[in-house]
Amino acid sequence: MGKFVIRKTAAGFHFVLKAGNGEIIATSETYKSKDACKNGIESVKKNAPDADVVEED
Repeated sequence: MGKFVIRKTAAGFHFVLKAGNGEIIATSETYKSKDACKNGIESVKKNAPDADVVEED
């Protein structure tokens, strides 16, 4: 089962999405607050399940 991990850095907060095997499969932008970071996680959960895959040249 995958999980979102919130990390605090000197610049703010960001999250990574880890696969069930512990590998990082996505990294977010840096947010100024933990609440904003959590909102970013909720946005990914809401918008990504049916997202199209597009290849750009």
